[in-house]
Amino acid sequence: MTDSPAIDDHDEWFQLRRGGQEAVARLFSQYRDRLERMVRFRMDPRLSGRVDPDDVLQEAYLEIDRRVQDYIDRPSVPVFVWMRQMTWQTLIDIHRRHIIAKARNVSQEVSRMPGPGLTSASLAAQLVGHLTSPSQAAIREERLQRVRIALDGMDEIDREVLALRHFEQLTNNEVADVLGLQKAAASNRYVRALSRLKQTLDREMSGD
Repeated sequence: MTDSPAIDDHDEWFQLRRGGQEAVARLFSQYRDRLERMVRFRMDPRLSGRVDPDDVLQEAYLEIDRRVQDYIDRPSVPVFVWMRQMTWQTLIDIHRRHIIAKARNVSQEVSRMPGPGLTSASLAAQLVGHLTSPSQAAIREERLQRVRIALDGMDEIDREVLALRHFEQLTNNEVADVLGLQKAAASNRYVRALSRLKQTLDREMSGD
């Protein structure tokens, strides 16, 4: 007999357990916009023109459907977090197939895998985009570098908390599940990182 999961979305777990493929399709559709937001934010720019976010989501859905019984038997996180993990792994696999497998310098490409290592660059680009217009190229580039330096000075996990909360729009509980943190720890890291980032952005807005 399968044990019940010690997670908050007990009803969704039972939906998967009882509903089979129809439940997988329904829940994936429910979370599709959130998963697409993650893919668009995390996708390596070098995949542009080769892979569309819809391609990633389609492949992720097939993998989720294939492995759903493993999740039902051994649930450890909420359904959305599990689907996000599966979609994230699919994105990494696609990156490997399209870029790393064709790269001459594999070690260099591995160092540029999508994920937390690229978060400071992605965050900086997103944040500076809100502060400057494309026509302000020189100001934009200068601010981009300064914000990125500030982000690079943070702990990697703090940058990741910011990315998850602001650009993937996850709740604090979801961030804790994704990063394997206690909920209070995830909240404290977010407040600390946000305060530090706000100081940097305030300086950029004032032109100091």
